[in-house]
Amino acid sequence: MGIETTDDERGLSEAGVPPVRRIVVDGETPPVRVAHRIGNGASPGLDEPFAVEQDFEAVWVEERMRIESLGVRFGQKEAVKDVSLQVNSGEVLALIGPSGCGKTTLLRSLNKLVDLTPTAIRSGRILLDDEDTAYMDDTLLRKKVGMLFQQPNPFPMTIFDNVAYGLRERGSKRPGKKALEPIVVDALERAGLWDEVSDNLNHPALSLSGGQQQRLCIARSLAVRPEVLLLDEPCSALDPISTAIIEDTIVNLKDEIAIVIVTHNLQQAERIADKVAFMYLGDLVEYGPATQVFNAPMAERTKDYVRGDFG
Repeated sequence: MGIETTDDERGLSEAGVPPVRRIVVDGETPPVRVAHRIGNGASPGLDEPFAVEQDFEAVWVEERMRIESLGVRFGQKEAVKDVSLQVNSGEVLALIGPSGCGKTTLLRSLNKLVDLTPTAIRSGRILLDDEDTAYMDDTLLRKKVGMLFQQPNPFPMTIFDNVAYGLRERGSKRPGKKALEPIVVDALERAGLWDEVSDNLNHPALSLSGGQQQRLCIARSLAVRPEVLLLDEPCSALDPISTAIIEDTIVNLKDEIAIVIVTHNLQQAERIADKVAFMYLGDLVEYGPATQVFNAPMAERTKDYVRGDFG
């Protein structure tokens, strides 16, 4: 076991903030209390500073994913440019920005769905629990990093079988309904749907309303115990009441799972997000706490976007 002090930590000490000591031990390292010193730096391809969190803060964080200098090209088109972000459990990270700015491409990169596009070329690294996802089995990665799309996509089978689908398919021996029932019930409860379907588990999933179908898809993802849940405009096709229920579900889930959501609805991002990343033309313009990004944005481009000057 040893104690290391980095240059950044020495800088914190000089600035009047107690330095963070990283204790190196054998085996798994538990979450630690870290002090963030974050200021302005150059952002490639921008004519304004890369705006991030200001001042000092000390918070408990448990990193789930780390995005390091991610770039994505489709042929000659550069969709995401040198983006670095952190995804933490216990937080909702909202990706905002106008259409075509790279939000969904970034999101789909986190579980390698973007790699299914033949012309896609990805650079940089994406780590899940410090493991480079480039070398992970795709099926295992997508079990740990689930995804929900704009349109609900329940399978043409019963409500129960939809939630149990991933559990049945991941093993060579298919478990019976009795063994799966506690997991299915738990997933439906966590998705906020159990009270509405508890008496109808054998009914077709396609008979549910749009909002219920979307929560069923959340339950289907939760049943396999992912570490991260990716949401691509999950409420864009829903009415206001269903949207409110989905938002409540997301907030309730963040204590147990890291959540990344793409949304064009700035009010929604302001309601549910802990951190916000604003993207424009593939660049990460600003990243920080939602209250800062919406109430005191540092970049002029962010100010223009959040007050509705373009979108």
